[in-house]
Amino acid sequence: MRHFIEELNELQNKLLEMAGLVESAIHKSILALVDRDEDKAQEVLRNEARINQMEIEIDDLAVVLMARHQPMARDLRFLTAAIKINSDLERMGDLAVNIVERALSLMRQPSVKPLIDIPHMAKLVESMVRKSLDCFVKREPELAREVLLSDDAVDDLRDGIYEELTRFMEKDSSTVSRSLDLIFVARNLERIADHATNIAEDVLFLVQGVDVRHHAEAREALH
Repeated sequence: MRHFIEELNELQNKLLEMAGLVESAIHKSILALVDRDEDKAQEVLRNEARINQMEIEIDDLAVVLMARHQPMARDLRFLTAAIKINSDLERMGDLAVNIVERALSLMRQPSVKPLIDIPHMAKLVESMVRKSLDCFVKREPELAREVLLSDDAVDDLRDGIYEELTRFMEKDSSTVSRSLDLIFVARNLERIADHATNIAEDVLFLVQGVDVRHHAEAREALH
């Protein structure tokens, strides 16, 4: 049993190491965009392979632990949550790469507009990611609920960005390509927030055995 606990701790530590890489990728992708920093963009691209490799290692470890120990109840919920969180983290890493690709395109062209709303949205999204991982480590359902409640604010910011950039494109067709790049950045940030929300939902299931996915009435109870 002691050995199994040590292996569970190893799995959690690997997840946290991967989470650190993903958090860094998200942060640097926005810095690359805002500061027009190609070095930051290249760092994100270089680290993608490590994130992908860690996803494979974590999945393999979780599957081995399930097969070897046939865990029950809470330990089984932990391993199930770990596999799902691992997948969400890998997707966040992919989305950071998507942002970097748009940033590389934009940094070679004149700005469409001052970048104020996207960094604001990114700050909220990064906070959601951090809280989702903190609630996993600390097993704190209240932090998980904070993440779920932030999701609507991210959606509102995305909608505002879409509307403003649509007006730019309607007024000046020469901005279409650059505006679309920024719309895709906002879309990728919103999807990162969705993955942070998935992690928070998994933590609620892990800690309380409550499944709030797709159930509006259960989500309403969080308010």
